[in-house]
Amino acid sequence: MDIQFIGAAQTVTGSMHLVRTGTTNFLVDCGLYQGKRKLAFEINRNFEFFDPQEIDFVILTHAHIDHSGNLPTLVKKGFRGKIYSTFATRDLVTVMLRDSAHIQEKDVEYVNKKRRKKGQNLFEPLYTQEDALKALKLFVGLNYHHEIQLTPDIKLTFVDAGHILGSAVTFLSIMENGKEYKLGFSGDLGRPNLPILKDPEKIRDVDYFISESTYGGRYHDDPTNSEAGLARVVNRAVQRNAKIIVPAFSVGRTQELVYALNNIFGRGDAPRIPVFVDSPLSVNATEVFRLHPECFDAETEEYIIHNKDPFGFNQLEYITEVSESKELNNVDGPMMIISSSGMCEAGRIQHHLKNNIEDPNNIILIVGYCAEHTLCRRIVEKNEYVKIFGEEYKLKAEVIVFNSFSAHADANELLDYVTKFDKEKMKKIFLVHGDIEQQEIFKKHLSQKGFENIEIPAKGDVFALD
Repeated sequence: MDIQFIGAAQTVTGSMHLVRTGTTNFLVDCGLYQGKRKLAFEINRNFEFFDPQEIDFVILTHAHIDHSGNLPTLVKKGFRGKIYSTFATRDLVTVMLRDSAHIQEKDVEYVNKKRRKKGQNLFEPLYTQEDALKALKLFVGLNYHHEIQLTPDIKLTFVDAGHILGSAVTFLSIMENGKEYKLGFSGDLGRPNLPILKDPEKIRDVDYFISESTYGGRYHDDPTNSEAGLARVVNRAVQRNAKIIVPAFSVGRTQELVYALNNIFGRGDAPRIPVFVDSPLSVNATEVFRLHPECFDAETEEYIIHNKDPFGFNQLEYITEVSESKELNNVDGPMMIISSSGMCEAGRIQHHLKNNIEDPNNIILIVGYCAEHTLCRRIVEKNEYVKIFGEEYKLKAEVIVFNSFSAHADANELLDYVTKFDKEKMKKIFLVHGDIEQQEIFKKHLSQKGFENIEIPAKGDVFALD
């Protein structure tokens, strides 16, 4: 048996890991690679290391597009097996994959208008909404803590990863030649004490653990301070009648922001300002959140018991229509626009940035991780000029970065999770989903705690499991 690391290897995007046993080939995650447009399209379109027709099934850790977003391409290329996830992940992916396909179709349509005028070759979307629907028909929803027999030799159990709604840490028991192999995949690991969701749960001790390392060498602010920081930004916007533009993932981050704003306005920490969630996906995803209270922590459950909606308040408006989105260009601040995508690589956020980035009065609030080579990263790095839809814009708006809203465990939280495993039983730890600098720091921290045989696989690396 072996494992090959195909995506999220020394990077934080395009999560994809291939496990080959003597009888079965399966993937853990099948995410979109996000980065430079041309490179990303080539990586996502071609499965370099395997034939999709030879994959027996897929295990999906959670719904974020960098973990689930290339499933339609996998199906388009011949995959016909089952896709296993939690029920909440299945429900989120139902809206997310269709939205991903819609955005690709619309973005290509927008860019092709310009290319047609210039006599340039036209682009095609990576996949269509029809492709996404074919993938959705293959999903099988599972409960947390329920062991399922995938094949005569492979058992699967999910526990709560506390990252986004439905996210799971995966435990696999694989029998081969009379020997049991215990594998664990962290997926993306959440943080203790985050609002709405339960804290991450530990799986049983394993022989091999594949751990994310996004913030393996960095430390977040205390999540309990998030609301105070957000209130300061709102007050600043009120003082200068500014627009706050917030790129945010439609699943997880948007709901956390709305929940925090609800609390801030309810306590009077900042004046109520109009808040617009401009993303059809966010609207649909928020409805999925309402369907899965079993994933909520005790505080949110108590909130709901008292007949309050944690995802709605006075002066909050969810926007779906394009015409309503465009009208926001003509509305004066103070106001906040929360829009996807979180990395600013697609969707309506690009239009809002285009229309507001050159006004020094405005604020761009970054509340999530920005992968290398994305528009979001260039904004965080405060490049003087950034390209949006192929045109250059001068970055004049104030850029504020919050890491306290991060749904990824930081260095201490990752270390706390991994060190709960019995190091005597652990044969090897693989670090994925992180930039190499962060992975090297996290590897050093683990070594100092007595863990041995820690690998940082590069893309395509194959390791035999003995």
